[in-house]
Amino acid sequence: MLARMSLSRCAALIVMVVALAVIATFLIFEHVFGYQPCPLCLQQRLPWYFGAPLAALIAATPEPQKRLRGVGLLLLALVFLISAGLGAYHAGVEWKFWPGPPGCSGQGAPADAASLLDQLQSIRVVSCTDAAWRLFGLSMAGWNVLVSLALVVVAAAGSLRVARSPRGDRAAPEARS
Repeated sequence: MLARMSLSRCAALIVMVVALAVIATFLIFEHVFGYQPCPLCLQQRLPWYFGAPLAALIAATPEPQKRLRGVGLLLLALVFLISAGLGAYHAGVEWKFWPGPPGCSGQGAPADAASLLDQLQSIRVVSCTDAAWRLFGLSMAGWNVLVSLALVVVAAAGSLRVARSPRGDRAAPEARS
């Protein structure tokens, strides 16, 4: 089946599968392993929530609309470039290269002294400045940057394939045998 599939559709499917795997990964970290996301982590999820269904729609685009698929892949590349930027910003906050947003430190003052106890008992703010988990020295934000940039390359390559192909976006001849 993949041998007859256009390269742009293949790129959209790769982006969709990877995006769904990333979404599953951060939900497993949160709900199974108990890693609570900080506000920046939650913001980094938005491109993934947008990109996965967009990639599915692009992959489902019929062949006569291959130019539309090329534009969609270019939009996907932009979505994951934004995701990489959000991840790089968060990783920089974790490495103390720059300060994070005020709501990320957990140091907000209560409105009055009476609400201090209520606030301490009910609110659990996770700091954006401390990486809760690292693998090979990279936090989840760092991994987000790498995976997002890989998807930018895949989506952009699929889009370029459509743009450069005057007779259409087809699989390579040797793959069709």
